[in-house]
Amino acid sequence: MEKEVLKRVIVDNQKEVERYEVIARETADFDAYGCHVLVGARRVGKSYILYQRMQQLLKAGTGWDKMLYVNMEDERLADFKAEDFNRLLEAHGEMYGGRPMLFIDEIQNIEHWEKFARRMADTGYKVMITGSNSKMLSGEIASTLGGRYIAHEIYPYSLKEYLDANGVESDERALLGTETRAAIVRHASAYLHGGGLPAAARMSAKRDYLNSVYQKMYIGDIMQRNGLTNSMGMRVLVRKMAESVCRPISYNRLTNIMSSVGGKMSTATTIKYVEHCEDAWLLIRLRNIVAHLAEKESNCKYYFVDNGILNLFMTDSDSMLLENVVALWLFRKYGHDSEKVFFYNDGSNEVDFYLPEEETAIQVSMTLRDEETRRREIGALEKIGRRMPCRRRIVVTGEETEEREVVGKDGNGIEIVVYWRFIMG
Repeated sequence: MEKEVLKRVIVDNQKEVERYEVIARETADFDAYGCHVLVGARRVGKSYILYQRMQQLLKAGTGWDKMLYVNMEDERLADFKAEDFNRLLEAHGEMYGGRPMLFIDEIQNIEHWEKFARRMADTGYKVMITGSNSKMLSGEIASTLGGRYIAHEIYPYSLKEYLDANGVESDERALLGTETRAAIVRHASAYLHGGGLPAAARMSAKRDYLNSVYQKMYIGDIMQRNGLTNSMGMRVLVRKMAESVCRPISYNRLTNIMSSVGGKMSTATTIKYVEHCEDAWLLIRLRNIVAHLAEKESNCKYYFVDNGILNLFMTDSDSMLLENVVALWLFRKYGHDSEKVFFYNDGSNEVDFYLPEEETAIQVSMTLRDEETRRREIGALEKIGRRMPCRRRIVVTGEETEEREVVGKDGNGIEIVVYWRFIMG
């Protein structure tokens, strides 16, 4: 690419960073390590974190001679190739000289980007890159990067970040005040139903925006990136996955459903479609901790990366949205593809979430007012304690209850906590 084009892109990107109003997010200590990879779905705020970091450095006195930012989704970079990274560095060097910190957005758009990223780390550059493809965290890519990058999974706003974005205080003092507590509860409900995509956080009417993000950034991107042509099949699959949130679903069952409503589809095609949705971070898989190896991979639960996107498919959906928002909190805290978060189903008893390292079992229920529901949810937590180590057992509810703890039949306490308190913890 021509250096003059690259120089214009560099300057335009600088001005964009300077004028952008960034709402601070909870981030890692980026000073502690040299190179970082921020990975997550489209529109979850990865770029905001880059902007936040650059604005912090600018405020501290670091100038643009020491920083180079470029967004690989800039249409002027449509023909950018891996070899053009050197021209980009040369263009910045001709403008300022020196060795800049590198901030590169959506780097996965450039084929062989990982070789450049590895070389920059090897030669002592400080680098922050973002990408929207979960394969950036695969063993192959991790091996290519040689352990020189710290990976960070980025999700939509947490409830605390959402409240901050809307100017709502959420400390313990605010929880004691009648008006401030009511504001927290009201915005928590909006978060539960509308999700936490940063651009939508302060919108009063989010649905049109969320639908546009889903259609263009998820379905459109999945189809284009993977060379797919059956967009109707993909849309039907996503809708069926939304209807199955909270329940394990096998590839065979999903294939049968797809074949009955969207035309004949093979199990292999179904598996590929699901994997494409995972690669785009639209769907996040949860495995059964007591399943055999084959079933662990083929009979999983799937959650959506944002409650607002999930709610596009829902009608009477509060119980599903509640479990999805708890799942997102757990994935945000422990990672989505780790050995730290599972569900439990031994064929006779199911518990929504189990954290083996924490020895914690979590059940999610919209209400405990109904005696049958209460008995079922409490009973599931009593039973899992006979099979798995359980230092803590928790029921997360959709409404507040005067009870903070109940005593199970085994004599051990089971905590009861309303969801907005749980996901702010």
